Amino acid sequence: MIYEVEYSKRRKTLGISVERDRRVIVHAPETLSPTRIEQIVESKREWIESKINDVQKYSEQPGKKEFVSGESLMLLGRQYRLVVSCTALKGVQFDGTTFTISQENQKKANDLFKKWYKDYALQIIEPIAKDFANKLGVNYNSCKIAGDMSFRWASCTPKGNIRFNWRIIKAPQFVIEYLIVHELAHLRISNHSSEFWNVVAIQVPNYREAKQWLKDNGAVLEVDF
Repeated sequence: MIYEVEYSKRRKTLGISVERDRRVIVHAPETLSPTRIEQIVESKREWIESKINDVQKYSEQPGKKEFVSGESLMLLGRQYRLVVSCTALKGVQFDGTTFTISQENQKKANDLFKKWYKDYALQIIEPIAKDFANKLGVNYNSCKIAGDMSFRWASCTPKGNIRFNWRIIKAPQFVIEYLIVHELAHLRISNHSSEFWNVVAIQVPNYREAKQWLKDNGAVLEVDF
């Protein structure tokens, strides 16, 4: 789950709203730092989650996957079939069309797949981040894949450390590129001004489509798996 920040010159205090599509919108004064915003959002976590999970207001979220043969798992915007094999296998195997695990590993499949997805995410994301960093003329300190980033798909610290929620590797590549550019652009412009979005648009012209994809499919990314 992520939150979007909308800055206003007129606003004096921070406000949080949960939209009908489960989007969390933070309305903040321009002078409030991203770090302080995150602290406030975390302090309101219980309230936000109660609103997001209000079954009377929102549609039911997708259920968790079962690690059985025939199940489908999402990767880079596509669905791939899972096969549970009688053969002894180490961890997760992926041949480009099918995921395979052994029967003996079914009970710990969630942990095995999470590790596989995190490792694969770094392989895909880091080269893209390096390429866009060169295009933007910025330098980042480190690029990491995080196991749990409450309310965020990605983040960028003032020291230039960029982090990405491992779940974004399930999204199509154009969405991943948008999230990468979004964080790298913050190394040039800390806010979400029109100048910031112009920088993003130059690198990812279809960024609005990426934002819409996340709006429509974010709940799917959040589910294991």
